[in-house]
Formats: sequence, C-alpha cells, structure tokens
Amino acid sequence: MAGSGLGLGIESSCDETAVAVVERGIRTRSSIFASQIAMHAPYGGVVPELASREHLRNIVPLMRTALEQAGCGLADLDAIAVTSGPGLAGALLVGITYAKALAFALAKPLIAVNHLEGHIHAVLLEDRQHRSLAWTALEDVSAPGALPVEEAALPMPALALVVSGGHTHLFLARPPEAGPEIGSWRYSLVGRTLDDAAGEAFDKVAKLLGLGYPGGPWIDALAQFGNPKAVPFTFSQIKVKSHLEGKAPRTKGAITAPIADLDRHFLFSFSGIKTAVLRYVEVHGMRASCEARQQTLKAMNASGQRPTWQDAQALCDQQTLDLIASFQHAVVGDLLRKAFAAAEAVDAASVLVTGGVAANRELRVRFTSEAAERGLPVAFPTLALSTDNAAMIAAAAWPRFLARDFAGLDLEANPRLVLV
Repeated sequence: MAGSGLGLGIESSCDETAVAVVERGIRTRSSIFASQIAMHAPYGGVVPELASREHLRNIVPLMRTALEQAGCGLADLDAIAVTSGPGLAGALLVGITYAKALAFALAKPLIAVNHLEGHIHAVLLEDRQHRSLAWTALEDVSAPGALPVEEAALPMPALALVVSGGHTHLFLARPPEAGPEIGSWRYSLVGRTLDDAAGEAFDKVAKLLGLGYPGGPWIDALAQFGNPKAVPFTFSQIKVKSHLEGKAPRTKGAITAPIADLDRHFLFSFSGIKTAVLRYVEVHGMRASCEARQQTLKAMNASGQRPTWQDAQALCDQQTLDLIASFQHAVVGDLLRKAFAAAEAVDAASVLVTGGVAANRELRVRFTSEAAERGLPVAFPTLALSTDNAAMIAAAAWPRFLARDFAGLDLEANPRLVLV
C-alpha cells in the first residue's frame, strides 16, 4: 500500500463545511473551513435547511483551496474520507455525495468516518504531531504490519470524553492490537447524556440570558468575572426508570446502547440545570434585563457592529455574572466527576477531552489539575481542532485505510450513527 500517504478529509455534519489534507494520519498539510455562525446567529441555533445550502456553496471552493495549500492535486491522494454520521441528514448528504463523486471519478478508496471517532482522533492527531520521533522513522508506516501498537504516545487505553453542542459521551478507546493484520481502533461506550448535550445547555442558557450564539464562548468569557459559588447548582443522582430501559435517548446525538446496559453513575443530564437557571432568572426578576440585553446585542449586529464579550460584560450586572459563573462551574464539575470516575472504573491509562466544549478554559484548567492529582495523563486538542474540522476526519481514516476498511459507493448518511 505504498503511496503518497495523503488523505482528503471532508466534514459537513452540522454547520461547518471543512476540508483537510493529512499525511499518514500524522501531519496536517492543510485544514480549512467555512463557518456559518453569522447566518444562524439570528435564529439562536442551526437551521438545517440553511446549513445544507451553505455546504453546497462552500465545498468545492474549499476543496480546491485545501489542495492548493497542501501543495498537491487530486491525483496525489491515496483516499477520500468523509463524515457519514451522526449529524444533520441534509448536511451529511452534501459531504457524502461529493466524496463519493470524487472517489468514483478518481478511482480512489472511500472511507466513512464516524464524527465522534473524528473528535477522538483530533486529540490523537495533536499528540502524533508533537511526538519526538524523526519524520524519517515514519516513512515505512504504510508497509503491511507496520502500524505500531504504541501509535499514540499517550498511554492506552484512554477514556475519551466527547463533549460538544450535540454530544456528551464517554468512550473507552483502544488502539489496534499487535499482529500480522492491521486493525482499526475500537471503542466501548461507557456513558452518555440522557437528554441535552453539555454544549447545547451552554447555548440555551446563553440565549435565555440574552447573550450571543453560539453560547459557549460567551459564557466562557464572562464566567471569569463572576463568583462560581454564588448560586449552588447541584446535579442529583440519575435514577434509571424502568420504562426507559432499552429505549433510545432523547437527544440529537447518536443512538447508543440501551440505558440499562450503562452504569447510571456515568450518565449525564443537563435539562435540569437549564430549568434551574430559568427559575433563578424568574424568581430574581432578571427577565427584563435579559431581554433588554438581547435587544441591544441584536441592534449592534443589525448595524454591522459585531458585538464582543466585552460589550456583553458591560450589559451584565454582577448578579448575572455570578449566575453565569455558577452555571459553568456546575456543568464542568459534573463532567469532571463522572469522567474521572469512569476512567478509574474502566482502568483507563489516560483521559482525552475533545469536542467544542473542550475549548472551555475552566474545563481545561480543572481537568488538568484533577489529572495531575491523580497522576493520570490528560490531553486536549488545540482550539482549532476542538470544533468540527476535517483534519480529524482524515486522521481517523488513516488506520482504516491501512486496514483496507473501505466504504462502498452506496454509502448513505446516518444521522444517528453508532460508534463501535
């Protein structure tokens, strides 16, 4: 399977159109994306039809730019990788249809990648790119049997927390086993959210408080000015109800194992804290100020002056800042407690935190501190690789390319794809 080692990655699962060229799953040659935040911001969330339309407009120009930045052409590619799910059906179809057309026209292998696996490999890609191995030592990695068990410098297996606007999952990730045949990474679901994802809770609370979209960055920026212990939010122990056993979760994320198959101590629920914030706003007479703040920020947007978090801070009184800080502190604390408890339960050798919420500063600080106390390595992707991107898709596809795990041209979008 000697070749250039170049893989083209395409990601279009939600509202970011992304294309990247990655060499041997290790070296990012190019990684670009087109954001749709400005388009969806007036609606306070992603509008699927608008997202699909923008993907159609952006994907071809992005592909050309990605190849140009990588210094290669279509003929130099070894494979085409694309996100096949989970995500928005129409958005996924744009990327998949384009990837299938490229693979057919170029007679190149097509590789389907689970979006959640991509996020996990965003951390592994960062780890690989910073390894202290000489590039020449990696030249024979495409030879049969050459994929090393110690592919990642991080100790394995790893407990991966994938936390974003659409997902909050805990997986035990294992690298390919040593042997004459090259295998793929293996994943076991350990825990997940029963309702809203953590990132979705950030977005909805930000909207309630009259802040911008997406809400995570706004809350992250403003929380540093509030007292995180001012409002004592708590998460009650989740009790699995008998009528929910064996049923799919009420979430936009992937269908996963039945609730009864998972340890309830590793299940998340963020709908309750959203309601708690709403009740706090109502009881303390804050609704009028939230609506006024929202109107002011909207007016700034309408006038072409894109508001910043500094503008939002000037519109927030101390009570609001304390509420924001307390909300973030509670959510991060819940993620931290359950992630490290799960890591201990499954005997994980390291912890990976990835997804859009992994860019949160408080989360990174507290996870790093907790990991240091436990003597457990923890790793995050760069901020650029935390959000949806195509480099992570191309990186996740490389082990599958070596294992000849290819998809057919009948590949379809699966909005509720399971990671196994």
